[in-house]
Amino acid sequence: MKSSNHIVLVTGATGGLGTAMCKELFQNGYRVAANYRNKSKAEEWKAKMDAEGIEVHLFEGDVTDYESVGKMVADIEASLGPIDILVNNAGITKDGRFSKMSPEDWKAVISTNLDSVFNCCRHVINGMIDRKFGRIINISSVNGQRGQFGQANYSAAKAGMHGFTKTLAMEVAKYGVTVNTISPGYIGTDMVMAVEQKYRDAIVAQIPVGRLGGTHEVAHLVSFLASDGASFITGANYSINGGQHVY
Repeated sequence: MKSSNHIVLVTGATGGLGTAMCKELFQNGYRVAANYRNKSKAEEWKAKMDAEGIEVHLFEGDVTDYESVGKMVADIEASLGPIDILVNNAGITKDGRFSKMSPEDWKAVISTNLDSVFNCCRHVINGMIDRKFGRIINISSVNGQRGQFGQANYSAAKAGMHGFTKTLAMEVAKYGVTVNTISPGYIGTDMVMAVEQKYRDAIVAQIPVGRLGGTHEVAHLVSFLASDGASFITGANYSINGGQHVY
């Protein structure tokens, strides 16, 4: 569905999923603000996007820092206009058995994956309420739904994202703002494809459809939830995992 030139902010834009989202959203008529932290990586990434005819606008911001996000949002709104759609995609992993997990690894994952959702939403939500339109899409994980050995920090953060989604969705529904979660399973990002073949084969063996998901498939769902046609969907968690976890 083509947008009406809405402005969308994608956090963690330069990763595999973020890249696919930016491409899909641009191709569907959105004006894309792409968040980054690493300037040299972001500039290289943008050059590749430019070469493909994908127009994105880079904005630096540390999503773990409330004030940094505030500055980023102000820069976006001064340059492009009000943010209509927010995709909370930034995330990291620092895996390890909980009995050996350091406080630093716990805090880093909670901060990047969950505190970032508060920071970004808090800076855009009042504008969305005032304009009577908004879309917030939180990128969680199948491992926030079912748990995963060695990912107490990650699973806690990703499960927390959907708890946040449900409550915020209820609070802002009457203002024309929707809030939803997407929980991908194993997707064929560069990080996953770098895993040794035998381990990838073991992962695929657990997926009923018999393959990894495509980044473009997650991006397509993001674009749908961002659209005007999804205005009656809110507080939902969309599983996109090839049947690996169903309930």
